[in-house]
Amino acid sequence: MAAALPSYSFVAFPSHAEGGHVLFGKNSTRPKDEVQEVVYVPAATHPPESEVQCTYVAVAQAPRTHSVMLSKPAWMWGAEMGANEHGVCIASEAVVTKEAAPGAEALLGTDLVRLALERSVSAKDALEVIASLLEEHGQGGNHFEDGSTCHAFQSAFLIVDQAEAWVLETTGRYWAAEKIIEGSRCVCSRLQLTTKLDAEHPELRDHAVSEGWWDGQTEFNFAEVFSTCEEQQTASCTVLERLEKAAGPITAQTMIDILRDEASAPCADAESFVIAASMVSVLPQRGHSPCVHFFTGTPDPSRSIFKPFIFVDGVKQVPKVHSPCLGDIDPARREPRFQEIPDRRHELYKAHERARSAVDDKICGNRIPFQKD
Repeated sequence: MAAALPSYSFVAFPSHAEGGHVLFGKNSTRPKDEVQEVVYVPAATHPPESEVQCTYVAVAQAPRTHSVMLSKPAWMWGAEMGANEHGVCIASEAVVTKEAAPGAEALLGTDLVRLALERSVSAKDALEVIASLLEEHGQGGNHFEDGSTCHAFQSAFLIVDQAEAWVLETTGRYWAAEKIIEGSRCVCSRLQLTTKLDAEHPELRDHAVSEGWWDGQTEFNFAEVFSTCEEQQTASCTVLERLEKAAGPITAQTMIDILRDEASAPCADAESFVIAASMVSVLPQRGHSPCVHFFTGTPDPSRSIFKPFIFVDGVKQVPKVHSPCLGDIDPARREPRFQEIPDRRHELYKAHERARSAVDDKICGNRIPFQKD
């Protein structure tokens, strides 16, 4: 069973955050060289009985979808993270559970992020959308653009709005969730829900008993029941410690600094994977101030600029952060899938590569050559 990449997301509520804001952040860890694009999708109405094609499968379309801003792997339909016009933010994390993640194509966790953002006006709405879609369609399929191996995972989500957050963890069609209204919380690539469950699949506990993972008598602890032995031994995320030890109220800059910190993001220069993109959102609780969302659209937050976005009328598309559209000839759409990997780099990604290369060359050029005595 493949290990989930060490990705994470986090939220801070006004008791910890500056200015009466809710703050949301995420680093998206993905396979090295995978391109992530930043895409605005406007609100729309849809004909009755129409469908929407997700990464692998089609599902019934909602009568109306809200405008969304997404940071997404360029080959996928869904998104690793994003926000909608109503101030709902969602991040997904891949997790491993005792339930074998199916390779058969269904909805991906990233598809569920986008579908929930397009269909919800609150964090609770988004949770209900995801739960309903899981029940109807399930989750499964390759999470990576890799034709040689199927990398399948279960999904966890951090769902946030201006009033509350939900940590939602899934195993197959089953799920559990905890409501958060104060303090700070980090969601990493491992199960973290324990005994405090504010919502759950109605058959979750019966399923655990039927699989022999819970005796039905002792206190039900979601992570203990569904985590593998390997995942139980995984070190906990250090981000929450950083949030709790932050000097003074947490600000958007605090969130950005944590995302850029190598101690919190040790995978930035790993051989096989990289922080492909990052996001920070500021969600005001008072007055009529707009929500502000910051996206990098480029890998390695320590070398990326967090660029602001606000939902307003007449938003214009920014082609420089859009990957080339290959249509029906895209190897991710043709079966067998991923027989080749096309160049999906957008203009900003290429400019980022050139800048990074120039900086690295300058650093190397200034080094003093090693000389033997």
